[in-house]
Amino acid sequence: MSIDVRLASTPAEREDAFRVRIAVFVDEQRIPREEELDDLDETAIHCVAYEDGEPVAAGRLAVMNGYGKIGRMAVLQDRRGNGIGALALAALEREGARRGLRCFRLSAQLSARGFYDREGYAPAGDVYDEVGIPHIAMEKLLAP
Repeated sequence: MSIDVRLASTPAEREDAFRVRIAVFVDEQRIPREEELDDLDETAIHCVAYEDGEPVAAGRLAVMNGYGKIGRMAVLQDRRGNGIGALALAALEREGARRGLRCFRLSAQLSARGFYDREGYAPAGDVYDEVGIPHIAMEKLLAP
Protein backbone atom coordinates (compact mmCIF):
# COMPACT_ATOMS: atom_id res chain seq x y z
CA MET A 1 0.00 0.00 0.00
CA SER A 2 1.49 3.30 -1.10
CA ILE A 3 -0.15 6.49 0.24
CA ASP A 4 0.58 9.85 -1.39
CA VAL A 5 -1.01 12.85 0.34
CA ARG A 6 -0.79 16.16 -1.47
CA LEU A 7 -2.29 19.58 -1.64
CA ALA A 8 -4.32 19.79 -4.83
CA SER A 9 -2.35 21.92 -7.28
CA THR A 10 -4.10 21.01 -10.52
CA PRO A 11 -7.74 20.96 -11.65
CA ALA A 12 -7.51 17.15 -11.90
CA GLU A 13 -6.40 16.84 -8.27
CA ARG A 14 -9.22 19.13 -7.13
CA GLU A 15 -11.68 16.98 -9.07
CA ASP A 16 -10.25 13.88 -7.38
CA ALA A 17 -10.87 15.52 -3.99
CA PHE A 18 -14.44 16.38 -5.02
CA ARG A 19 -15.03 12.79 -6.23
CA VAL A 20 -14.06 11.42 -2.81
CA ARG A 21 -16.28 13.95 -1.05
CA ILE A 22 -19.25 13.16 -3.30
CA ALA A 23 -18.78 9.41 -2.75
CA VAL A 24 -18.77 9.88 1.04
CA PHE A 25 -21.17 12.75 1.68
CA VAL A 26 -23.61 12.60 -1.25
CA ASP A 27 -23.69 8.91 -2.19
CA GLU A 28 -23.05 7.31 1.23
CA GLN A 29 -24.55 9.84 3.66
CA ARG A 30 -27.24 11.22 1.33
CA ILE A 31 -26.31 14.88 1.83
CA PRO A 32 -27.65 16.92 -1.10
CA ARG A 33 -24.90 17.73 -3.60
CA GLU A 34 -25.74 21.44 -3.47
CA GLU A 35 -25.08 21.38 0.30
CA GLU A 36 -21.79 19.52 -0.07
CA LEU A 37 -20.13 21.69 -2.72
CA ASP A 38 -20.15 25.34 -1.68
CA ASP A 39 -18.56 28.76 -2.21
CA LEU A 40 -15.61 27.97 0.06
CA ASP A 41 -14.46 25.40 -2.50
CA GLU A 42 -13.34 28.24 -4.77
CA THR A 43 -10.83 29.69 -2.30
CA ALA A 44 -10.02 26.76 0.01
CA ILE A 45 -6.84 24.73 -0.03
CA HIS A 46 -7.76 21.18 -0.98
CA CYS A 47 -5.95 18.03 0.03
CA VAL A 48 -6.27 14.64 -1.63
CA ALA A 49 -4.76 11.31 -0.58
CA TYR A 50 -4.00 8.64 -3.14
CA GLU A 51 -3.54 4.96 -2.44
CA ASP A 52 -1.70 3.23 -5.24
CA GLY A 53 -2.70 6.11 -7.51
CA GLU A 54 -6.41 6.12 -6.64
CA PRO A 55 -8.00 8.98 -4.66
CA VAL A 56 -9.21 7.67 -1.29
CA ALA A 57 -9.38 10.70 1.04
CA ALA A 58 -9.87 14.45 0.87
CA GLY A 59 -10.25 17.54 2.98
CA ARG A 60 -10.01 21.29 2.74
CA LEU A 61 -8.63 24.24 4.65
CA ALA A 62 -10.19 27.69 4.45
CA VAL A 63 -8.09 30.53 5.80
CA MET A 64 -10.46 32.64 7.88
CA ASN A 65 -9.90 35.69 10.09
CA GLY A 66 -7.00 34.44 12.18
CA TYR A 67 -7.77 30.73 12.09
CA GLY A 68 -7.96 27.79 9.73
CA LYS A 69 -11.30 26.16 9.10
CA ILE A 70 -10.84 22.46 8.37
CA GLY A 71 -13.72 20.89 6.55
CA ARG A 72 -15.07 18.26 4.22
CA MET A 73 -12.75 15.60 5.62
CA ALA A 74 -13.70 12.39 3.84
CA VAL A 75 -12.21 8.90 3.55
CA LEU A 76 -13.78 6.26 1.33
CA GLN A 77 -15.70 3.79 3.46
CA ASP A 78 -13.52 0.77 2.71
CA ARG A 79 -10.32 2.71 3.52
CA ARG A 80 -11.32 4.07 6.95
CA GLY A 81 -9.34 3.04 10.00
CA ASN A 82 -6.02 2.89 8.15
CA GLY A 83 -4.61 6.28 9.20
CA ILE A 84 -5.21 7.93 5.83
CA GLY A 85 -7.55 10.56 7.29
CA ALA A 86 -4.93 11.50 9.90
CA LEU A 87 -2.35 11.96 7.13
CA ALA A 88 -4.68 14.24 5.17
CA LEU A 89 -5.57 16.26 8.28
CA ALA A 90 -1.89 16.66 9.17
CA ALA A 91 -1.13 17.92 5.66
CA LEU A 92 -3.82 20.60 5.98
CA GLU A 93 -2.57 21.61 9.43
CA ARG A 94 1.02 21.85 8.16
CA GLU A 95 -0.10 24.10 5.33
CA GLY A 96 -2.07 26.26 7.74
CA ALA A 97 0.92 26.52 10.08
CA ARG A 98 3.12 27.43 7.11
CA ARG A 99 0.70 30.31 6.50
CA GLY A 100 1.00 31.43 10.12
CA LEU A 101 -2.17 29.88 11.51
CA ARG A 102 -2.07 28.46 15.05
CA CYS A 103 -5.78 27.83 15.60
CA PHE A 104 -7.83 25.30 13.66
CA ARG A 105 -11.58 24.86 13.94
CA LEU A 106 -13.93 22.32 12.46
CA SER A 107 -17.46 21.01 12.59
CA ALA A 108 -17.17 17.29 13.31
CA GLN A 109 -19.87 14.74 12.72
CA LEU A 110 -20.48 13.26 16.15
CA SER A 111 -19.57 9.81 14.81
CA ALA A 112 -16.09 11.17 13.94
CA ARG A 113 -15.45 12.89 17.27
CA GLY A 114 -13.13 10.13 18.48
CA PHE A 115 -10.93 10.61 15.43
CA TYR A 116 -10.60 14.34 16.08
CA ASP A 117 -10.05 13.76 19.82
CA ARG A 118 -7.08 11.53 18.93
CA GLU A 119 -5.74 14.24 16.60
CA GLY A 120 -5.68 16.83 19.40
CA TYR A 121 -9.00 18.62 18.85
CA ALA A 122 -11.20 19.59 21.79
CA PRO A 123 -14.96 20.26 21.86
CA ALA A 124 -15.84 23.95 21.59
CA GLY A 125 -19.59 23.92 22.05
CA ASP A 126 -22.67 21.78 22.26
CA VAL A 127 -23.94 19.19 19.80
CA TYR A 128 -26.04 20.67 16.98
CA ASP A 129 -27.72 19.51 13.79
CA GLU A 130 -26.15 20.16 10.40
CA VAL A 131 -27.78 18.66 7.30
CA GLY A 132 -29.68 16.22 9.53
CA ILE A 133 -26.51 14.85 11.16
CA PRO A 134 -25.39 15.57 14.76
CA HIS A 135 -22.19 17.68 14.79
CA ILE A 136 -19.95 19.30 17.37
CA ALA A 137 -17.61 22.28 16.98
CA MET A 138 -14.00 21.41 17.77
CA GLU A 139 -10.78 23.38 18.00
CA LYS A 140 -7.04 22.77 18.09
CA LEU A 141 -4.34 25.23 19.06
CA LEU A 142 -0.78 24.68 17.88
CA ALA A 143 2.13 25.62 20.10
CA PRO A 144 3.82 28.87 19.02
